[in-house]
Amino acid sequence: MHIVTFLPRHAETRVSRGTDLLTAAAQAGVPVEGSCGGHGTCGKCNVKLIEGKHGSPDPLEVEHLSPAELAEGWVLACRRTVEQDSVVQVPAHVDVSHRKGSLKGEVLPVAAEPSVEKLAVQLEHPTVEDQTADLDRLLSRLPAPAPRISRRELGGLPRLLRQNDFSVTVALAGGRLIAVEPGDTTESNYGLAFDIGTTTVMGSLLDLNSGTLLEIAAATNPQSVHGADVISRITYASGESGLEQLHRKVIGAMNEITGSLLARAGIDPDHVYETLVVGNTTMSHLFLGIDPTYLAPAPFIPAYQRAVEAEAAELGLKTHPAGRVLALPNLAGYVGSDTVGVILATGLDLSGDATCLAVDIGTNGELVLAAKGRLLTCSTAAGPALEGAKITHGMRAAEGAIEAVHIGEELQLSVIGDVPSRGVCGSGLIDAVAELLRAGLIDTLGQFVDPEFVDPETDGRKLPAFLKERLRPGESGFEFVLAWKGHSGIREDIVLTQGDVAELQLAKGAIHAGFKILLKEAGLSVSDVDQVLLAGAFGNYIRKESALSIGLLPDLPVERITPVGNAAGDGARMALVSRSIRQRAFSLPGRVEHIELSSRPEFQDEFIDALPFSGG
Repeated sequence: MHIVTFLPRHAETRVSRGTDLLTAAAQAGVPVEGSCGGHGTCGKCNVKLIEGKHGSPDPLEVEHLSPAELAEGWVLACRRTVEQDSVVQVPAHVDVSHRKGSLKGEVLPVAAEPSVEKLAVQLEHPTVEDQTADLDRLLSRLPAPAPRISRRELGGLPRLLRQNDFSVTVALAGGRLIAVEPGDTTESNYGLAFDIGTTTVMGSLLDLNSGTLLEIAAATNPQSVHGADVISRITYASGESGLEQLHRKVIGAMNEITGSLLARAGIDPDHVYETLVVGNTTMSHLFLGIDPTYLAPAPFIPAYQRAVEAEAAELGLKTHPAGRVLALPNLAGYVGSDTVGVILATGLDLSGDATCLAVDIGTNGELVLAAKGRLLTCSTAAGPALEGAKITHGMRAAEGAIEAVHIGEELQLSVIGDVPSRGVCGSGLIDAVAELLRAGLIDTLGQFVDPEFVDPETDGRKLPAFLKERLRPGESGFEFVLAWKGHSGIREDIVLTQGDVAELQLAKGAIHAGFKILLKEAGLSVSDVDQVLLAGAFGNYIRKESALSIGLLPDLPVERITPVGNAAGDGARMALVSRSIRQRAFSLPGRVEHIELSSRPEFQDEFIDALPFSGG
């Protein structure tokens, strides 16, 4: 065994000889960016060896790292194995997952109608004449039918009653007696709502009695070390101990968020009696520790669709051990309970005759159409490029990511954290292509225009010098320099390549084709859509005008497009505090019509038609 120390956290772990540094970092709880899941193709898991040498660079390291970087000790964590005790420097990446938690959308008003009920009871003392058993004495004061009680609660009941003069409070939920507490604690009734995304885990703490949101927090999903997309996670989960590792990682992240929320609010974990969870179908399976293997191949069958209930202690969540944990239902193999949350928060299931399209673009893209009293949904394989995967200098929306681009008299970049840029995230990618389209540097087919063949007399335009100097030949066609090496934070020019533009075309083409298929299924056209709702962090940070100009969204007036914040998380909170809304969630699998795009012959035609940048 060898000790590997990761700086700047000084996190240590012991691993066997031959373990790659990416796996060692995951074991140490140190996040290392690597969107390809350790296959060496993304080139983003670069770390610096401070102590300990581990062989020569392999071809993938030579491809992704410069000679100077290799000489300085930079390596790809997934390509280097541990051969001796080592010290590894991990680039400091500031997590901005809190941005997702700060999103505010239009949420339907919700009256508190909690599933957890707390009752204060004063019991009669036992006597020789009244020898009723303690449990029966307690149950006689509770509403019928009598709740189930665990051995854990029953074991401490006799002493608890006598130490508190037979004055106690019980917490009831789902036909179970969750807790018996001394005195009157009816005002302490709390719950957690989690939205488990492929990239970000967000948690909310609520007062169940009033429905008030008390605290909110988010963190990067630590499973991302095993790949940026759900297919990578499914593949990893199918290997030896992979499912257990991914399950533990997300539970660990949820417990860290829970600890932070409770500390800030000054609340005892034992007063958290319910946790409600939404997520895409894969994330929901991994959270529950359920094998997701058969979600990946056709016919994409989930292990479960209906809501699943468990106890907190069973899953390892650090709330009341007997606390109720509820995972809301999934709708299909690639349309999960996060989409259920979007439907609840936006009221799509209550929209009547209005025609509304909701688009939730994260690492996966889910669409829901409410039309003529019907609810139709589909999923598109659009997310990885828009989350920074498969893009030359792509990255998630973290500090240093270019998130907006504007071409005026000069090139203007907006960078998260106002620091030197390290790459470009999805909103910046869309902005950059939209601006280059407007400036005439990219044609409608997605090809960079050779600046030497732009003739002002015939084309009616002349490229400004500051743009012309940024457009240059690359390894696979032209590329555009977004940030020069001297102004970037990664020791090289940050560029947008011809391949990057093609990846964006594939992503936007899939989404555009998806909503076209939904509209056809409903017998409608784009002009019939009254409103497009943009859900999720990505949908809230993109410029609507840019999304329209590249054809990512239906060709509608911009005023019909409305960001709705983190609707999945909003829906989870609503279902946590309201039994009625929860019943709406339970009914959705039977109401929503899932359209499997891979089985629709017209999808390919719509997809091909949607690839050009010619609007919608």
